[in-house]
Amino acid sequence: MKAEETRRAQAPAPEDRRRRKALRTREALARAAMELILEEGLDSVTVEAIAERADVTRRTFSRYFSGKEEAALDFARADTERINAALRARPAHEPPLPAYRAAVADWLADPVYAWQDSPGYAGIFALIDSEPTMFAAFERVRVAAQHESVRILAARLGVDPERDPRPAAVVGAAAGVLLAALRLWARGGNEAGEDRPALVDRVYATLVTEAGRVPVPPQHSTESDIP
Repeated sequence: MKAEETRRAQAPAPEDRRRRKALRTREALARAAMELILEEGLDSVTVEAIAERADVTRRTFSRYFSGKEEAALDFARADTERINAALRARPAHEPPLPAYRAAVADWLADPVYAWQDSPGYAGIFALIDSEPTMFAAFERVRVAAQHESVRILAARLGVDPERDPRPAAVVGAAAGVLLAALRLWARGGNEAGEDRPALVDRVYATLVTEAGRVPVPPQHSTESDIP
């Protein structure tokens, strides 16, 4: 009797089981969309084919995604959510830019998502620049993620992001550098033996180096400055 009670106590709650099942279904659909688009091309792939490969119905697909582009880019949504979660967890004393950079490093170091180093990930990412509908879907993900990053940094700084430009400036620069690094990686622009974390770190270092070379613009003169 006691063993049975222990088993029941350790068993996952029905809500947890449903959540895990929903996550598995979403991941199966996203992976099916990625695989089919890479195999057959974006225009040739239908939502019905994606649902069939994931072994679910067309109606089930519609519960998770509005279209094939959104499904194929679900990795980008998940990645940005993990980066923002890591950003929330950074020590409060860290300045905004180092905190964002460290959050990206935490995401890249997570072994659970090592599958994203696969050629399929790079192939889908490369399509963002060549397929307008993929680009539009990616932009929706990117804008939503950066809005949340700005909110997180504003809370850390205790400022109003509508009045203080620092959170938006940091996120714009840091997220832009990450995007540049990922595009470079997708195009094979990494140096010999350089993995994705090393490439991202190198591009972030470029931001710091180049920022130090920017001359301070001269102050505009006013009538009071004229002797």
